[in-house]
Amino acid sequence: MPSKMNMAPLALAALLCASFAAQAQEQSVKIGVTGPLSGANAFAGKDNENGVRLAIEELNVQKIKVANKTLRFELQSEDDAGDPKQGVTVAQKLVDGGIRFVLGPYNSGVAIPASRVYNDAGALMSTVGTNPKITQSGYPGVFRIVASDSQVGGAMANYAARELKLKNVGVIDDRTAFGTGIATEFKRQAQAAGMKVAGHEFTNDKASDFAAILTALRAKKVDAIFFGGYAPQAAPMVRQMKALGLNVPLLGGDTLCSPEMAKLGGAAVGENVRCAQAGAIIAKQPNGPAFLAKYKERFKREPDVYAPSFYDQTMFIAQAMKAANSLDPKAVAAQMRTLTHQGVVGSYGYDDKGNLKKTAVTVYTFKNGALAPLASY
Repeated sequence: MPSKMNMAPLALAALLCASFAAQAQEQSVKIGVTGPLSGANAFAGKDNENGVRLAIEELNVQKIKVANKTLRFELQSEDDAGDPKQGVTVAQKLVDGGIRFVLGPYNSGVAIPASRVYNDAGALMSTVGTNPKITQSGYPGVFRIVASDSQVGGAMANYAARELKLKNVGVIDDRTAFGTGIATEFKRQAQAAGMKVAGHEFTNDKASDFAAILTALRAKKVDAIFFGGYAPQAAPMVRQMKALGLNVPLLGGDTLCSPEMAKLGGAAVGENVRCAQAGAIIAKQPNGPAFLAKYKERFKREPDVYAPSFYDQTMFIAQAMKAANSLDPKAVAAQMRTLTHQGVVGSYGYDDKGNLKKTAVTVYTFKNGALAPLASY
């Protein structure tokens, strides 16, 4: 009979064996996130990261099994600063580190060059970049998890023509890939709907003074302005519109559908701002209210524009891994082009280019500093 002194090492050995056995039955899966964690759009980058983080935490509780191993998801977030050059550097860092599943980038101008890096490494990239060029390269691992510029710009053009009955509009874009893409689509579809585009002005994504271009559009007696750009520029723009007596609606895409817009614009942002965002009205979706409550409890704030989409796509990737019974990105991508996933903001299913087969676009305004839905297309 072993002595008490011999029991401790025997018990320790048994514990170690059990620990090693458990580790052998686990498989670590790193999920990369890339977006602007610094600069004017850092609020959006952090929000996107939070969406992925919430999904990963839930997946680790679910203990999904692939090839008889329990997956343990880990997040690695990198700051691309919304800059194409830094985005390519970050992409290379992630793939060099063995990461084959990446959520992001946020900016179209970053997503276009970064997609090549991910494709060459055989990685899967899921972006909210809306410029149509992102999915025109035919890369099998690229997915756009929201509507494209043509869908969002078209929805706003239709809304402007049908609901606002606009006749004479001005367009401003910030010359980024996103801003130019969505402004071009709005302009094209506004003209097709019978509206006149009285002027097309240009700025950049660092600007804060828009007096000259707003004065030029005021002289052309526009009855609305469409801005292709981001909230950090749109908020001061709408304040300056009021100061110049240009009391017409400011229209825009999903980047204006952000709490940051109301935060930066203050009292100047109200029902004069109309923005179009991909996805159905989240609060009215079956799982929407539960997601909103979970997000607020976890991060002590309301989600911004894209946290729900990043959450949904992370969940879809895990579903596809399980269906493929593989962590090979090619096998996972193939499943994502076959399966559908019911997320918190709608149903996800992709065509052979990585675009959503079907997606709603909702037009919002602001009431008392909060988004208020107006119509869905």
